[in-house]
Amino acid sequence: MSDSNAREHLDTKHERNREQRIEGIKRWVEYIESEPPDTWGPQQNAVVNDQLDAAQSVQTSASHQQHVKDVAAEILEVSDESDTDST
Repeated sequence: MSDSNAREHLDTKHERNREQRIEGIKRWVEYIESEPPDTWGPQQNAVVNDQLDAAQSVQTSASHQQHVKDVAAEILEVSDESDTDST
């Protein structure tokens, strides 16, 4: 396999992974739109907490851990705004 074939294979794999992530996000949006926050909120918190635990267990840099915490805080903030808007 030449370098160009390897690069093309890798690009194809990345595109397939990107498409799968987008489909997963669409399924999650459909789910949270169809279920009350009391159902999906704890599930989302569990995912975020698991991500934080995973980041801590692989001994990532302090800056990366802070980035994960910042993203989690943004997700919770959007979730709280969403809850406020729906009431």
